Amino acid sequence: MSSAGETGTSSTPPRANAPIYGSSTIESIQRDIEQAKECKANAMLQALLQRASSAPETKQPELLQKCLKAVLPVCNGQASTALVKSSDVETALKNRVEHDFYGPFIRTTNTALACLEEIKVDGMRVPVSAVDMICQQNDMPMHQTHQTAESLRKPYLVILPLNSACAPFQDEKGGEKGKEEDEQEEDEKRKRKRKAHMDTNATAKPKNLPWKDVLACIELKRKTPGRTKGIDPPPCSYIVKDYVPTKPEYLPVGHLEAENPAPGSSQTLARQPVSDTAFLSSSLTSARPSRDGSRSKRKATSTLQSAAKKFKMDPDDTDTDVDADLDVTIQTGLYVAKMFADNLGVTYLLNIIIVDDVMWIWYYDRQGIIQCSGINFIQDLPRFMVLLYALQRFELHDWGNKVFLPVQVEGKRCHEIKIKDEKLGEVDLLLHTSYNRRVTRYGLQGRATNVVSVASEALTKKYDNLQDGMVAKIFWGEASRTSEPEILDKVDEIAKVHSSVKGHIPELLWHYKFTNSTSAIREALGVPDPTTGSRILYILVFRKLKPITELYGRELFDVWYQCILCHLTLWKEGVYHRDVSPGNLMWYWQDGKRIGVLNDYDLSSLADDTGSRGNECIGTIPFMAIDLLRLTGQRGEVKHLYRHDLESFMWCFAWISLKGVRLSQGLRPVDEWATLDARACAVEKNFFQGHIEVPAHLHKDKLMWKFLVDCFHVLNTHSFNRVTQLYRSITKGDKPTNSEESESDIDGFLLSFKNTESWAALSKPSQ
Repeated sequence: MSSAGETGTSSTPPRANAPIYGSSTIESIQRDIEQAKECKANAMLQALLQRASSAPETKQPELLQKCLKAVLPVCNGQASTALVKSSDVETALKNRVEHDFYGPFIRTTNTALACLEEIKVDGMRVPVSAVDMICQQNDMPMHQTHQTAESLRKPYLVILPLNSACAPFQDEKGGEKGKEEDEQEEDEKRKRKRKAHMDTNATAKPKNLPWKDVLACIELKRKTPGRTKGIDPPPCSYIVKDYVPTKPEYLPVGHLEAENPAPGSSQTLARQPVSDTAFLSSSLTSARPSRDGSRSKRKATSTLQSAAKKFKMDPDDTDTDVDADLDVTIQTGLYVAKMFADNLGVTYLLNIIIVDDVMWIWYYDRQGIIQCSGINFIQDLPRFMVLLYALQRFELHDWGNKVFLPVQVEGKRCHEIKIKDEKLGEVDLLLHTSYNRRVTRYGLQGRATNVVSVASEALTKKYDNLQDGMVAKIFWGEASRTSEPEILDKVDEIAKVHSSVKGHIPELLWHYKFTNSTSAIREALGVPDPTTGSRILYILVFRKLKPITELYGRELFDVWYQCILCHLTLWKEGVYHRDVSPGNLMWYWQDGKRIGVLNDYDLSSLADDTGSRGNECIGTIPFMAIDLLRLTGQRGEVKHLYRHDLESFMWCFAWISLKGVRLSQGLRPVDEWATLDARACAVEKNFFQGHIEVPAHLHKDKLMWKFLVDCFHVLNTHSFNRVTQLYRSITKGDKPTNSEESESDIDGFLLSFKNTESWAALSKPSQ
């Protein structure tokens, strides 16, 4: 767990969980999108209908056909209410083809929703009036602060609960501006309120719309601005017919650019990573193995570069759409990243991309992304109506972002959840998610670790001495990996017989594993290999610890060394940590002494794990061993050894102890590592290791500076010796031996650091 998540200390950026091949937010999201799986439109609609049915756990394969028939009156202008005529749908569609772009689509959607509310299908729920979804124009900057950095996005259209859509237009008395309050009964009042909003404000631009209220985003694009040729008008009438594939059937990254290349644009491989400037400070990435072991092609290089350039040219213009030049798939991916970051424990999100008259439904969760085949919503209006019909019957939790209920505590937005426990009865958790101490992950897939302060009456009754408080760690663990609670059970057993471990590991107070995995939707959609990379949501509650980044000098060295000894014993006993970073090195007070704690075991593995070779490329990029950052390491061809973790300890010490050193450009010597991908970071760290050029007089403690120089000299020596040994093996035709290490190798590697004069000096008690 990141120290920032527990104490508010920001000297160590939180560990993100983005893929190893991208350090910038935009590039990371692009690569996730390029790996999106595909499913048929009918399968997606059937899955959404199933979720909105009165028996979502029971398979009902006939739902799609039943609903396609049921919505035909709305499509053909034969269904009306006291306030809305379904014939307005056809009128709005014609206007969209011939004239406007956004307004007619909003009117089509909202008119259809009003009419669909009256349609009843056996086996389907009634519309959820507490949500009462509505399509709202936005096209206004939506601000969000993430890890103290602020960014903005401008989605064109959003799906909101009706009350959230009305809120920006209400006056101080709570009434909608310019509208008289209706005194009719509740349901009629709601419908009139909806109609009033449709007529006046659904196509207006709301101010200060919060991301937490957004249920889904809709992004509309033209292949060519002003294009109407090739878009056929609506048919005279609609019938239920088989799905007709669109062209293209699936939407790849760069689809629009490929069909309409800009003058001078290039589709060649980018040589420089593009940073999402607004999130530069939190772009620290964690290495994850790619699915095919290779770097995916960068198809939208020119648009990435122009978007980054636009932001730099006009950073103070709050109306500037910094995403305008990005591919539409990346734009919507960035919206999803916002929605993930602004909510807690999100299970999945939906977005809709529309290009001319074709729409694609995109499904995002922490296992990955799925897009369904395109639907021509003008020619195949019934399928669009079925989509709206299903979504209109979603409870809030069906939208995927309400696992934890939002509550207000002392004017702060928090989240709460109550979970049945076999031993404790009911465990209540109040999660302080609005405080700066929260650590969130900005991205689309992976563990998505959140670390927040938590209060619980049930756990306070069970445990004594919780005056320092508790933290909750919420993350999406891989279903195929040994879980962190299981690994901690093994660690606890080791601690019973080894003093170097006892007291130096986190105390797990309580944990819970949710039952629904991300593979379920993939099985329903017929996605190949649905269980590969499947994830499950976990909640772990620990005693709160203090971050090592608070310490300096001998105090830092002492806690750091205690963590090394704990790590060494665990490694020899078959627990391989493999993610040593400053955020995972903690401490607490005991009898007037600082006790170091090696924290965070969700990426650890056990020696007896079946099928585990230790070749997964795992860790936090700025602190990973250089061998693991190189191309062979990224491809999983380098076995993760003890020396790699000990090298990570050295990089952690450098990161922490150099936090007071500033160069002429205002950066620390190590700050740039957090903005680079793995291979670029390897180059920078290799140079730093061999050319420590920051003058010693810039450092406030010469002994600490000498210790860093000594440590990196040892690393250089070992690196040179390994290269020499490898060269000799190759020339002799022998098999390289760098992939294994004995216990004596482990002890010898640590001893080579302990034998330095500066280590000995720091080990002596201060006078």
